[in-house]
Amino acid sequence: MILKKLLLLLPVLLLAGCATGTFTRVTPTEQPRNTNNLYPVEVIFNSQQQTLRWDSIKPYVVANGQPYPLRPVPMLNNRWEGLVPVPPTENTVKFRFKFDYLYNAFGQPKPNSESSPSYTLKVLDGQ
Repeated sequence: MILKKLLLLLPVLLLAGCATGTFTRVTPTEQPRNTNNLYPVEVIFNSQQQTLRWDSIKPYVVANGQPYPLRPVPMLNNRWEGLVPVPPTENTVKFRFKFDYLYNAFGQPKPNSESSPSYTLKVLDGQ
């Protein structure tokens, strides 16, 4: 009887520990205004989730509700870079990183995603 109850709780306990991604922003919070209005952002994503399929990751930076793709940084593991647009009439933009991926489960791989906290990029006009 006790064993049956434990077996019923096992999937819940396993799933509770799955969302373990960490995001490390590696770009400055302020950047000088440039002529193309595109600003580089970079992030390191790590996860302790052993079932995560690293080859399936689709990373994005989401700014003003729009997703923009990130690309892997050459020769560095778990690090991605991309560009965020900031119109010339704006001085700040809020953004977050979102990583969609598959993880191994019984049967077919299942989709999942993790999002970073919200960050703010401040664009500085020339003096």
